[in-house]
Amino acid sequence: MVRRTSPRRRKRSHARPSARASDDLPFPLARWVDDHEGLPFNLARSGMRGELRSVVRSFRKLPPAERSGVRRALAKALGVSGGRLVLTHGATEANTLALQFLARDLARRLGRVPSAGFVVPEYPPLLEIARLAGLRTEASARPDVTVLSDPNNPTGLRVGRTFLAEAFATRPVMLIDETYREFTPGRSWATADRAGLWCTGTFTKAYAGDEVRVGWVIAPEESAAEFARFHGVLMDGIPEHSLRMAAAVLRNRGTILAEARSIFRANRAALERRIPEARAIAAPLWFDRPGGRESGDELAHRAVTAGVLVCPGSFFGDASGVRLALTRRSFPRDLDAYLAVRAGAPIVRA
Repeated sequence: MVRRTSPRRRKRSHARPSARASDDLPFPLARWVDDHEGLPFNLARSGMRGELRSVVRSFRKLPPAERSGVRRALAKALGVSGGRLVLTHGATEANTLALQFLARDLARRLGRVPSAGFVVPEYPPLLEIARLAGLRTEASARPDVTVLSDPNNPTGLRVGRTFLAEAFATRPVMLIDETYREFTPGRSWATADRAGLWCTGTFTKAYAGDEVRVGWVIAPEESAAEFARFHGVLMDGIPEHSLRMAAAVLRNRGTILAEARSIFRANRAALERRIPEARAIAAPLWFDRPGGRESGDELAHRAVTAGVLVCPGSFFGDASGVRLALTRRSFPRDLDAYLAVRAGAPIVRA
């Protein structure tokens, strides 16, 4: 996230040592989030949180809802059969359950520890979840399960159909985290109804639904019934209040997504004017590789000292740059502050 603090608040922008033991936090990005929670904007929250007026209006009067109805409505919106979709308490739980199921299922079928493949840069929790699920994560040309985000976090770029076609031809199982997909007009990859293809999503990002706490897994047809039983044994049901909030979002889905995409398009245009190659991004994320001798981590730490929060690229497996998020209405102004730091402008202290 690019976030500029006002001069009177700049003192609060300095990083603080985490008050929590490092082994309490699951991976380095989590510690970075924890160390910077005193900033006006917090990486632990969805970038759209508080930005969408249509979401606030949707929550004023919540409709009655129950799990099967929300599942059917969501499946219809995504273009898949309701029997393939399982509701979760968020995207992290969705990815965790799917990868745990796949690790167990593949080990049983293959008679060995299965492997997971990644292409960096990639969202770090996906790698950590795969490891904790029991999957081997060393480099392999033909992993047993390929794990990726589309659009990619941190680059905001779509995964090309050619890449996926080639991957489908050589890799039997794939999990695609579609957390940012609904910033695009593209349909879920799950609509391809391909054997071995799993997709996950959430109301958190494009819908700014942090408070909803609902995500989903779309399993391939051949695994849907067994995965539903697996989920039912391991997890509790979704609270009624969350179901009602999810129903409210789905009722106003078109209006909410139109507002979210409008903010993204305006911010992308502002970024494109300064960095022309940014026109390629399909989601409100940009991985900036400014070049030169300074690493992305060094730039990120120098920026946060100036009250500008961006995420070090090393957390995503690529230390050459930093991740920016284009989700706030203030982004065009905040971008100026980031580019000034990037250019080596002197830091003005309060």
